[in-house]
Amino acid sequence: MSTIVITGTQWGDEGKGKIVDYLAEQADTVVRYQGGCNAGHTVVAAGEEYKLRLLPSGILYKGTHNIIANGVAFDPEVCLQEMDALASRGIDVSHIRISDRAHVVMPYHRLMDGIGDAQRGADKIGTTGRGIGPCYMDRDDRVGIRVCDLMDGDEFAKKLKKNLARKNAELAAAYDHAPLVYEEVLAEYKGYAERLRPLVTDTIPLINEEIAEGRKILFEGAQATMLDIDYGTYPYVTASHPISGGVTIGAGVAPKKIDTVIGVVKAYCTRVGEGPFPTEQLNDIGEELRRAGHEFGTVTGRPRRTGWLDAVVVRHAGMLSGIDYMAVTRLDILDGFDEIKICTGYRHKGDVLKGVPASLNVLAEVEPIYETFPGWKTDISGIRSYDALPENARRYLTRMAEVTGIALGIVSVGPSREQTIVLAEKLF
Repeated sequence: MSTIVITGTQWGDEGKGKIVDYLAEQADTVVRYQGGCNAGHTVVAAGEEYKLRLLPSGILYKGTHNIIANGVAFDPEVCLQEMDALASRGIDVSHIRISDRAHVVMPYHRLMDGIGDAQRGADKIGTTGRGIGPCYMDRDDRVGIRVCDLMDGDEFAKKLKKNLARKNAELAAAYDHAPLVYEEVLAEYKGYAERLRPLVTDTIPLINEEIAEGRKILFEGAQATMLDIDYGTYPYVTASHPISGGVTIGAGVAPKKIDTVIGVVKAYCTRVGEGPFPTEQLNDIGEELRRAGHEFGTVTGRPRRTGWLDAVVVRHAGMLSGIDYMAVTRLDILDGFDEIKICTGYRHKGDVLKGVPASLNVLAEVEPIYETFPGWKTDISGIRSYDALPENARRYLTRMAEVTGIALGIVSVGPSREQTIVLAEKLF
């Protein structure tokens, strides 16, 4: 048995796609276990750049199985758009399997997501408007439409008519929006169903049989720990569980079947949307981090908020997910800085806090406790071994591991697969 979970430790955009892509070369199967097309990642392979939103990162490898599991908010339109775009570039997309238990994102979900958040005004969440939250809301309200329903023409038509009557009434009453036309939505989604039908299956026995056979399974999620619906900066969070425990619910895999957890840690911090961000740099440093790191959203193009590394947040992620190794990404973005900081703790009204407070009022008031390190002021993108890194870079990484309590496993010095330094003796 060899299973690895990759999870983000901050607010997303840590570079999970690059790490998943690197390990996917060794994996037999890559499983996407939660989230939807509201978060994307960029993978660079053989000099080619690929932007993925819904499809697992293993799609770029011909022999790798790719599974969209039941915990994913599945948008069939986006899935087919991605498949067509990859196929046009010569990528084989026939090795995708989609869970028949996954919930389907519908047009009314997208409408309600965007309009609803806009109406919150100053209290807006900062959603991408892709309908993920409303899709999960319908799931929990037990009125959702699943992929198995989409595959059953009569059942889909019945559930769509019932749901659309309710949603149109809500759109009119709450948002003064014109109703969606039943016949148009029905025809659109029946078209998706016919194209996707060969790829739909019960993925639970499929995944568990592969684990029992000793195949190498990689589980990847979207977003990250601080956007977890329970453990993140609520309510400025996503609607699912990006932490490693999300695998058990989102893919139908027992906890004892998870061997290794890798936490992806960007060498500095970013976040998109609203909510407290203790180490945010609203100054020239923040602008330089954004410029050097090209920090703009993969899906939305929104500029990301930037700041120094927050080790309190990474410690929090380590505890929640049982992280065995850190995969440190984007270390090369710090090449030009004279000095670099790590937040090792929070001070609030004279007290040093042990962890991330639940109250956003408290989190917004904390004073970061920083340790300052000299920069290395040299280009590290061509370095291929840990010992060859500048001493100041190694000092920074060593301290990251010390203050988070998580061992270094991977260090990335650039976007390509070749720019990956592996320290862990054995991952798969």
